[in-house]
Amino acid sequence: MIQAPSSPPTAADPYARRAADCDVMLLLEGTFPYVSGGVSSWVNQIIRGFPEIRFGLCFIGSRSQDYGAPRYALPDNVVHLETHYIHEHLAASRVVRSGGDAHAFERMHALHEMFRRPGADAGEQHQELTALLAELMPLMNDGQALDEDAFLFSKQAWDYLAQQYRSFCSDPSFVDYFWTVRIMHLPIWTLARVARDMIPARCYHTISTGYAGFLGSLLKMQTGRALLLSEHGIYTKERKIDLFQSEWIRDNRNVFEKDASQIPYFRDLWIRFFEALGNLCYQASNHIVALYETNRLRQINDGAPAERTRNIPNGIDLPRLSRLRAQRPEKIPPVLCLLGRVVPIKDVKTFIRAMRTVVTQYPEAEAWIAGPEDEDRAYAAECHAIADGLGLTDKVKFLGFQKIDDLMPKIGLVVLSSISEALPLVLLEGFAAGVPGLATDVGSCRQLIFGLSAEDQALGAAGDVVGIAEPQALANAALALLTDPERWHAAQAAGIARVERYYTQEMMFGAYRQLYQDALGQAGATPQRAALRCPVKH
Repeated sequence: MIQAPSSPPTAADPYARRAADCDVMLLLEGTFPYVSGGVSSWVNQIIRGFPEIRFGLCFIGSRSQDYGAPRYALPDNVVHLETHYIHEHLAASRVVRSGGDAHAFERMHALHEMFRRPGADAGEQHQELTALLAELMPLMNDGQALDEDAFLFSKQAWDYLAQQYRSFCSDPSFVDYFWTVRIMHLPIWTLARVARDMIPARCYHTISTGYAGFLGSLLKMQTGRALLLSEHGIYTKERKIDLFQSEWIRDNRNVFEKDASQIPYFRDLWIRFFEALGNLCYQASNHIVALYETNRLRQINDGAPAERTRNIPNGIDLPRLSRLRAQRPEKIPPVLCLLGRVVPIKDVKTFIRAMRTVVTQYPEAEAWIAGPEDEDRAYAAECHAIADGLGLTDKVKFLGFQKIDDLMPKIGLVVLSSISEALPLVLLEGFAAGVPGLATDVGSCRQLIFGLSAEDQALGAAGDVVGIAEPQALANAALALLTDPERWHAAQAAGIARVERYYTQEMMFGAYRQLYQDALGQAGATPQRAALRCPVKH
């Protein structure tokens, strides 16, 4: 039975969920319930699929102004919600002269050296890392030798930064190095506080590595409770894409110093930082879940212990979505629909450019872009400008967030032009609703369209796959499907058969039920808080 939360939601604020403890604490970085998308839909699906489990939610975001109101209603079995912003601008601290604790900074240096030069035995190194973190974490408490003020203002911190800059930095700007290190590391102190104040949970489930995964590692270390990791996309891979596209990372080398074959130092520093956090999470996790085999192998290559990894594909609500097939018109709708956030990783620009060719050859065709535009407003504005510049204002329609059930009967093709995906729910949802898919050759898209095993492939192609950033190829493939009813109906039948055989939510729930039972069984009946002891500061 679900126990009542300590502070149940009120009519005035249905998101005010506070509890003394929970069964599973979900660690959510930039996703549910404040951001819509495939991962958030999956989180919502998992919570509702286990009504007997009391879930807590710990949302980790960048800054409060980057998020609006929650996008999802909280299920009744969410008993606790807390939100934390790791890049929030706080009031300036009062700077106090401080020499700093030499021994504490020496131990911090040892930690950085361990991250910088990983050993051959990842398991043995993780034990050393855990022991060192266990020693350092209490020192990060307010008033202790490595608290936030000591990191920001002590002479030991200044000397350490200067020494690291001279030893490793290949960028000539010490000022940029100084602020990069600060911005990069300050969230660690925020997450340490979050971990110390977290309500007891019987197990922890992080939906990525990164900052959420680091928090999971701290909680595992503090409590001894099981940590589960589910990676939809590989976090470090996606952060690398973001970092290579980012314009805020400085490269101060002059034209004679730059080497096109080398990654600028600050980009490389950020990449190594997220790789270190990812490896720490892999080593701390009891179970590591990927959506498909290629990502599982990548996890192992990135340091995950192979024996703890497994694949659990996404599953969809087949009974609900299959009912939408009856609502479809007899004629194939000439509508290509991209369902996703309007952000660079979805490469919406390529989809819009492809529509110029599609509309020229098939004037009835329309493009619908169904997803929020508020995550990267500058990119969204550029997408609107491209559509206007190509004379597609009446043909490319930006619909904002839409309900899948309302859209699917009205479209002829689900399109993903992304430069990175994992196992996209939207393709599976389209198949279940009777809509073929067209995707770029990323993540598991080829597996979903053409099948994985010989038996799966025998079901046929559920659409088509093209290369990344190839608008002409995307246009040609879309036209080939939409203007050939025989091929389109064959793709529709293949998609329905594939999703019914391999990708139902009952299969997914069964696999996760086993993981949760194992983790909760290890914990026993009563959550406990096992906070690290803080040494007395002398």
